[in-house]
Amino acid sequence: MTLELQMIGTGSAFAKTYFNNNALLRDGDYTLLIDCGVTAPLALHRLGKSFSDVDAVLITHIHADHVGGLEELAFKMKYTYKRKIKLYIAESLASLLWEHSLKGGLYQAREITRLEDLFEVCPLAADQPYSISENIKVELIPTKHIPGKSSYSLYINDRIFYSSDMVYNPELLKHLTEKRGCKMILHECQLEGHGEVHTTLDELKRLPEEIRGMIYLMHYGDNKDEYLDQTEGMTFMEQGRIYKL
Repeated sequence: MTLELQMIGTGSAFAKTYFNNNALLRDGDYTLLIDCGVTAPLALHRLGKSFSDVDAVLITHIHADHVGGLEELAFKMKYTYKRKIKLYIAESLASLLWEHSLKGGLYQAREITRLEDLFEVCPLAADQPYSISENIKVELIPTKHIPGKSSYSLYINDRIFYSSDMVYNPELLKHLTEKRGCKMILHECQLEGHGEVHTTLDELKRLPEEIRGMIYLMHYGDNKDEYLDQTEGMTFMEQGRIYKL
């Protein structure tokens, strides 16, 4: 079966036009939400969707543009839809997500005291493939972002690399394409400035042509249109568009 990927947002943490870089990965009737940032509820609404359309959520790291919508998701699931959904998250991040991000807003004495009261928590080990649905297999790949904080990118079905926020790592991209059969790279892209905690467009332009041809750019700023003719063969992901994988 052909998978479908729909970016409900393609923007950076501070983008207003393109929303946070979150996506829906669909396997027939099954829908996985990849990250759930602050703008996720509005982004879904703009597409005529809601959290009721989501079967599970996968979190790559704990920044607001990736987890800031989880409070609304949790409350809607518990009190409106009356169901728990699976929460896929690196085992190193699960307790941090509750204690550092969600507890302040979600905690209710004797009713909501832990992450498991709201989600079916599915901890994932890094560098190990997991079957999420009949046709979706995901492997967490540790990638560097903020020093001292864990962050993970995704390798989907042994052929699609979906980067979380990460610093430039050409060795990883070459390994995936040359040794592991990667055919498509969905990569975050900081359009300007020095890439201290992100990968810049200028850095990606230094990759070999055969790798650039596989790259779709996401997690960009609202001034994306100024760079349409400066990508050296790479393609900008489009917000709301459905991609057949």
